[in-house]
Amino acid sequence: MYLARRGKRIEAWAPAKLNLFLEVRERRTDGYHEIETLMVAINLFDKLYFHAVSERSLSLSSRWVAGYPQCRVAAESAEDRPAMGDLPEGAENIAYRAVEQLRRRAGIEEGARMVLVKRIPSAAGLGGASSDAAAALVAANEGWRLGWPRERLAEIAAEVGSDVPFFLHAGTAVCRGRGERVSPVPFAGRLHFVVIRPPAGLATADVYRRVVPPARPVAIEPLVDALGRGDVAAAGARLVNRLESAAAALSPWPGRLRDALGRFGLPGWGMTGSGSSYFGLCRHARHARRIAETLRGRQPGGVFTAASLPSMTHPVRYPDVT
Repeated sequence: MYLARRGKRIEAWAPAKLNLFLEVRERRTDGYHEIETLMVAINLFDKLYFHAVSERSLSLSSRWVAGYPQCRVAAESAEDRPAMGDLPEGAENIAYRAVEQLRRRAGIEEGARMVLVKRIPSAAGLGGASSDAAAALVAANEGWRLGWPRERLAEIAAEVGSDVPFFLHAGTAVCRGRGERVSPVPFAGRLHFVVIRPPAGLATADVYRRVVPPARPVAIEPLVDALGRGDVAAAGARLVNRLESAAAALSPWPGRLRDALGRFGLPGWGMTGSGSSYFGLCRHARHARRIAETLRGRQPGGVFTAASLPSMTHPVRYPDVT
């Protein structure tokens, strides 16, 4: 998470994520599945602007960054949807609900105006909504000068959404439970990816309804060890996503993208989250750029390159901004 202050306005950069490993275990009594996942934050960012106001009102407006495709495409099983996904406004947005919960818990009377500029496609397994919520919590904590530590913000983050606590840490981490128990993974290197977001998203709940937990879950430790050694080839051979077969039952895109990326001799490739985005783990940045250039024009939807972000001991940093 990156944060900067411009007078009374707070600017927060909210990164996307990729799941390099996602194993699904038994269903819990609360209706969620127990999971074990390894997530890595990548350098694709939404941007949230937070301006504290003295009156109690909260507002949030959202828009796609200039230049993003605004055409509508036919979804596989529903009405036409925007090419990069839906964009909830106001109280329908998880970032709004996160700030509202923080204000209630802190017992303050101030309000805020928020503007969210989106680059991360939605319904794509890239964690954009969860990252936006974490960015909103961090920005509100700064804008309202609450001074809450990360651990206290994480309590609200877990109530708002399963992946939200991860984005208070970012970097690389193993997440368990619903995803709210975060254990950062020391990783000094940098991973490079090519990512494809097809022109149809998937709803997380629909995918989880179809998943069948295995009798013998795959262990995450070999992947963590490979990353610790900086062995990209070994890491690529250990990518797992238990949700992929369930997603493939709902949409043809996981199979199509697996076939497309399988032609490039990558160290590894797989679906992120509950889909529908697919990524290829590349050997280096030039390798990722070369594959992305080849895929653009061949694959409908969005194709971009990305790199992993470093882990942070604190959820925010104050870069020079213009």
